[in-house]
Amino acid sequence: MQRSRIVLSGSGGQGVITAAIILSEAAVIYEKMNATQSQSYGAAARGGSTRSDIILSDSEINFPKVIQPNILVCLTQESYDTYSPIIRPGGILLVDSKYVVTKQKVDARHISLPMYTKVMEEIGKPIVFNICMLGALIGISKLVKPESIMKVLKIKIPKDFLAMNQKALDLGLKMGAQSIN
Repeated sequence: MQRSRIVLSGSGGQGVITAAIILSEAAVIYEKMNATQSQSYGAAARGGSTRSDIILSDSEINFPKVIQPNILVCLTQESYDTYSPIIRPGGILLVDSKYVVTKQKVDARHISLPMYTKVMEEIGKPIVFNICMLGALIGISKLVKPESIMKVLKIKIPKDFLAMNQKALDLGLKMGAQSIN
């Protein structure tokens, strides 16, 4: 049985929840998996903490909450400080190197990538930071095929933004793949 328990975390405005929805839809619609996706927000709409739990499985999912993720993504220091203790031993901890300093001893594979910095250097628009993060996550974990993410994006976003999102996804995929070699 294949099952991935994922927590994406960051702050409002970073697109964490949008990325979680895109990942879940890609898994269900195009990869024929089962998926659950839930989210929680901090008190502030922008800048408050956000968390999205995702379970991807080839079998039935009975409980939608992730207690101990085997994959944890933290896009802010606050989310890292809050959630890094819950990662499953031997899991993957992906952080953005601009916003997160990994300082706690966690039994996980730490991967720190300059996702935000690369997006700003190569695309110049922070709006696709979440898609770059999704690319990095897929490049590392192979959870779904990149084409499945793009198929969801083609449905969800205006055509004018597809090229920019494809570039952000490719940027993340490349960083993610390089981090595991």
